[in-house]
Amino acid sequence: MFYFTYILMGIILLPGIIYAVVVQSRVSNAFKTYSKVPSVKGITAQDACKMLLQNAGITDVEIVRIKGYLTDHYNPKTKTLGLSEGVYNSTSISALGIAAHEAGHAIQHAENYAPLKTRNVLGTLSNICSNMLWPLVIIGILLSAFSSSGTSLGDIFLWGGVIFFGISVIFSIATLPVEFNASKRALANLTDGGILDTTEVKGAKVVLSAAAQTYVAALVVSILSFLRFILAIFISRND
Repeated sequence: MFYFTYILMGIILLPGIIYAVVVQSRVSNAFKTYSKVPSVKGITAQDACKMLLQNAGITDVEIVRIKGYLTDHYNPKTKTLGLSEGVYNSTSISALGIAAHEAGHAIQHAENYAPLKTRNVLGTLSNICSNMLWPLVIIGILLSAFSSSGTSLGDIFLWGGVIFFGISVIFSIATLPVEFNASKRALANLTDGGILDTTEVKGAKVVLSAAAQTYVAALVVSILSFLRFILAIFISRND
């Protein structure tokens, strides 16, 4: 039973990792496929972002070109919308879909979209907890292992680690509605803004739907990692 537990701990992440790899492959394939399909109107991703933000009455967001592959993001702290090198000046359906998605985040921020505010708070809290997690666990294990009088105190530290790890899972859960909403806004805005026609939007939807699955995969891996973490604590306490 003891060795079986160790083996289980080693393979528990495998389904999540396989799923994440498959999803990433789908994202890459979808992006490459539609990056070869230019939009009829020939509007660049950069200009599309400007149009969508202006239509939403947003004038204080800076659109910048950043390095990397699909590193596109919106930073609410600096109010900058970063478009990757393969997206920034591209007129492809893939690029316009990605750009509109990030513009969707900027619009969420401007509207004080509640799920986004919740995710941002949880993201900050998750970062803090990540830094404190392993010190708590190590102290808890040491107290439990080397001090007969400190076992209960060790349990407190270990359970504190479990709670801190659980916050990262909650953060992954909170991310899903934010990302799905940004994609929904993107598809609607691309059509309403006259950037893509209904036929072209179908291609953008394929790209964004594939990209959305990366967040689902991240949640699956997070949950499995959490279970693995609890199992690791169980093993350490019973060594």
